[in-house]
Amino acid sequence: MVDAGVLGARIASSAVAPLVKRLFVKDQPGAGLVSSPVRISALVSFGREKRSVTPKDVEKVADELVLRALRTAGPGERPVKAEEAVAIKHALGHSLASLGHITIEDYEAVALGTDEFARLLRSNTTVAAYGLSGDGELFYEQLLHTAALHILNFFTQRSTYIARQQTAQSRQLARLVRAVDVLLGRLPSQSAEDAGFEARYAEHITGRYGTLTIYGLDTGTSEWSLDTAYLSLEATRERDGQDGGLQIPAEQVLAQHDQVLLRGVAGSGKTTLVQWLAVTTASRTYDHGLTHLIGRVPFVLPMRRIVRPGTEFPIPGDFLKAVGCPVAGEQPAGWAERVLRAGRGVLLVDGIDEIAGDRRDAARRWLRELTRTFPGNLWLVTSRPSAVPERWLEAADFHELTLSPMARDDVATFVRRWHRAAGADEGEGMSLLQAVRTTSELNRLATNPLMCGMLCALHRDRRGFLPQDRKSLYEAALTMLLERRDRERELDHPDGLRIPYATQVQLLQKLAWWLIRNSRAEMDRSDALHIIGQAVPAVNLDGTAEDVYRSLLLRSGLLREPADGRVDFLHRTFQDYLGSRLAVQELDFDLLVNNAEKDDWEDVILLAVAHARPKEAEQMLRRLVGLDTSRGKLLAAAGLRFAAEVEPSVRTLVEEGMGSLIPPRTLREADELARAGGDLIIALLPGPEGVDDQTAELMVRATAQLGSEAALQFLTRFRKHPGTVVQMTLAASWKHFDCEIYARTILAHLTQQHFVPVYSAADLRALRSIGGWKDIVVLGAYRVEDLTELIVPERLTHLELEAPHPVEGLAWLSAFPHLERVHVATELSTNEAQQVPHWIQLTTR
Repeated sequence: MVDAGVLGARIASSAVAPLVKRLFVKDQPGAGLVSSPVRISALVSFGREKRSVTPKDVEKVADELVLRALRTAGPGERPVKAEEAVAIKHALGHSLASLGHITIEDYEAVALGTDEFARLLRSNTTVAAYGLSGDGELFYEQLLHTAALHILNFFTQRSTYIARQQTAQSRQLARLVRAVDVLLGRLPSQSAEDAGFEARYAEHITGRYGTLTIYGLDTGTSEWSLDTAYLSLEATRERDGQDGGLQIPAEQVLAQHDQVLLRGVAGSGKTTLVQWLAVTTASRTYDHGLTHLIGRVPFVLPMRRIVRPGTEFPIPGDFLKAVGCPVAGEQPAGWAERVLRAGRGVLLVDGIDEIAGDRRDAARRWLRELTRTFPGNLWLVTSRPSAVPERWLEAADFHELTLSPMARDDVATFVRRWHRAAGADEGEGMSLLQAVRTTSELNRLATNPLMCGMLCALHRDRRGFLPQDRKSLYEAALTMLLERRDRERELDHPDGLRIPYATQVQLLQKLAWWLIRNSRAEMDRSDALHIIGQAVPAVNLDGTAEDVYRSLLLRSGLLREPADGRVDFLHRTFQDYLGSRLAVQELDFDLLVNNAEKDDWEDVILLAVAHARPKEAEQMLRRLVGLDTSRGKLLAAAGLRFAAEVEPSVRTLVEEGMGSLIPPRTLREADELARAGGDLIIALLPGPEGVDDQTAELMVRATAQLGSEAALQFLTRFRKHPGTVVQMTLAASWKHFDCEIYARTILAHLTQQHFVPVYSAADLRALRSIGGWKDIVVLGAYRVEDLTELIVPERLTHLELEAPHPVEGLAWLSAFPHLERVHVATELSTNEAQQVPHWIQLTTR
């Protein structure tokens, strides 16, 4: 039998070329200097309004390719049976049909080369779904490769190809010239010593921060390329006139403002964003929307590393030394100050919440002094939401934004990427997504990358059976990391020391509880050895404290050494879980409640309620309400979901305490109420009758964040509310729900049409299903084809493009005859601006 791959390559060019040509429209003259560049999808004859070739014809082409390849086989050479040849035809037809959706231009496709272009054609085809054998799949791959080769050859023979390629090169050169102008403005005359050091430092940054630890790969933790792992999330701008409450891609926050304080809950992606900005700046490879990073130098400053007991905050010259940068000793004298005086710095201050509360005022003074002394640099400061009060850095001209929870599409993207990286079947990911979307507790958990990674790992490890609450989720994760991982993979212990699961937990929670009690995010290695050394005699292990420590560090996957002589946990979430466990074992309930007003104790207290026996949990809830503070009452309300059993009288006490906080009076209160109370708040909220517009807006904001069926039903009561801010909030809140259901249930019934944020083509389809929308804000990457095909042109009057536009020029806006105003968040060339139709008012950032 002949090899299937060889057979797929045997078809003569004279046989393939005419078939390929049938897939495309007739060649047109000219240099392609049209208002919109010529995309491959525009060349395809079956992807247009007036078709000369239909999708069925694509399948016929695929059928002929398969038949002609099989005809070249001699007697007994056929690698596949007739029924499998039919499946190959369908798979090949599906791949070729993707030509109608490819948005790159013909010259870009040629630049990819045959292998990459074939991979692009295949990317939307799940070959496994066609049930092909090994030979069948190889036959399909070679046929697709052959077709790709002839398609690229066809592109190069088109009369407009060379002219359009030259035009594209001219545009790229113009963009390069603009980028160089920006770079020259930021780069002063540098000595060879400074330039050489910056190159070495940039290499260190890309190596140090170019990977992420993604929980759960290989049923443990794994390094994942930042290019693959980075997921663009959204940051919410607090209301400021008409622009308030809008969301922007998180990586664009420094394009909007020079100085930003970004809040986000544990595991929400703050540190990942810091890494992405650092690597993007250092690598000096910028897309169209990141010109604000050109020629700059990143400084990554994790607060837990640079602020240690008894030490002062570092001056710029000591930044690299403070974070343990290995090239710090090569730094030319005065280099950091020269960078900052030139306004070239990107200073990424990560984790204000990870330093003790009594040092945060000093941190604020340090930041004020630096921004005043070195103006013109970019600053991003991150913190958990309640670690510092609102407007904490307002005097230093910082703009406050909040990192949003992952939307439904973000969760789906993360799950797909995780399963692809883990080499798992796509069906597993779909099964998990279905579970998350139909189970309220799992939906509540899947709000950030850390929790999504844990859910993916456990769903795979437990063959589809998932814990339904946070305590059980963490417990299952610990079992997987500490016990099953090594046992099931049959890993030996090179040091000869095997520590039982229960003993590992006992030792790790001692380290965690010490860190929590001392308001620390990391400890000295000597302190860890001392704590372990005290515990070793009681846990009956044969080994020294050093042996035990090394085993925990190497095998648990929970401890790490971020710098020489320093120890911390993989993530703060695990530290809080383990510390709360020991707090309950040692009956430290007074210590827990007495720290209720401290933001970094919030998760510790809630998880302690989960660990506690019923009577202990009830006593904690009573004491939290008895503090008679807003925070205490909110913690008690949140604790109801963590307690396994609560007496009705205690539940009533907690609900009455939360009732005193309803309705919320500020945006912060609304967010905290939603986070703490869950669906419990719905029955306590009044309205819409008898409440003013601001209160109604805050109730809608709090309820929308719940994303549940009960929340959706509550929001229907506000659809006809006359308040403008209420209508605006309803229009902006659909990311928490299924877009189609929300569009039908809420948007279609609103009395006013304000800006609706669009995150994907699915959102555009949902808007189209209700007759279109007047004001649209496009967030994140988009395809022009999606906008022109899915937006109802007669309805659109205002459009905002918050992400870099993917094509040169804006002449495609002429497809919307009633469009009055367009705002583009990125810089435009004069030529691009001139292409906007004359009746449209254009504004840029």
